[in-house]
Amino acid sequence: MATMKANVLHGVADLRYEDVPMPELKPGQVLVKVRACGICGSDIPRVFVNGTYHFPTIPGHEFAGEVVDAYDQQNKALIGTRAAIFPLIPCMECVNCKLGVYECCKHYDYLGSRSDGAFAQYVAAPVWNLAPIPDNVSFEQAAMCEPISVGLHALRKTQVKLGDNVVIFGPGTIGTLIAQWARAWGATKVMLVGNSSSNFDAPRALGFDLLCNSDEQDPIEWVNANTDGNGADIAIEAVGTAGTFCSCLLAARSGGTVLAVGNPHGDYLLPRDTYWQILRKQLTVHGTWNSGFDQSDKNDWKTAIAAMSAGQIHPEKLITHRFGLQDLAKGLEIMRTASEPYCKVMIVME
Repeated sequence: MATMKANVLHGVADLRYEDVPMPELKPGQVLVKVRACGICGSDIPRVFVNGTYHFPTIPGHEFAGEVVDAYDQQNKALIGTRAAIFPLIPCMECVNCKLGVYECCKHYDYLGSRSDGAFAQYVAAPVWNLAPIPDNVSFEQAAMCEPISVGLHALRKTQVKLGDNVVIFGPGTIGTLIAQWARAWGATKVMLVGNSSSNFDAPRALGFDLLCNSDEQDPIEWVNANTDGNGADIAIEAVGTAGTFCSCLLAARSGGTVLAVGNPHGDYLLPRDTYWQILRKQLTVHGTWNSGFDQSDKNDWKTAIAAMSAGQIHPEKLITHRFGLQDLAKGLEIMRTASEPYCKVMIVME
């Protein structure tokens, strides 16, 4: 039996680097040799706190690689294709799938949490989920197509326009990618708010200089000072805490937009006076989930790949750490303990 190396989650906090059988292809699937896989912030609770939907499971969902085999003869022509892989596998039967809103599928599968993912040498993936990349987009860039597309999908909800002032609470990977999209779409000011544990080097390297450390200055006063006292046209929560969501409500101008992006770390309790902001300022509050992967021109992944190819979005500048597959645990530990500043931790394979 052919085997490969993989990081397998056998239980909560029980991750083992070991030999496992090669994936067995099914109709409609191709075998992808993984060349790069990012560690998502959601992988930390997935590995150390909540676990996956069953054990054992191979985590990892932000990845790109090369097609090396296909189950169906007609798909053999795809061998050699370089691609990013959309990790959500829709059922194609529910009402949302029928409408083409695949990110809201009611019965989806997901590479890296419900099915085996990419912290491994190879992954079995549906042909439908392939997003081919041009030669001038590297595997490391393509492995960030998932968070880039998540950021794009989120910002689309706000209908950001030329001249808008945007503040983003959370200068991590997603927040900084949203900042790049906002700038590309004509926002006049793009402000990022973090705290003393945030790594401001990555957004600074991308040319963002409106950066606020909330441990050193009041972020609401800072936003107002940078918007002539009006507040931000768009306030984006990219952390997942009640405190930063409340800050967005306070930082948004009257008639402004608030966007919730961050996965919640726990229950949200809004003080009454903060909730009043939604009513008295007549705010529009949006939620967002995953990214769009339909067949239209609005496909977030196609847009993201085109933007990388054109040099409009630079995800590679967010990569602060690179590890081999065998050293995944080191990358996870850096993110879990915040033992050193990081932005995107990438697993890279030959």
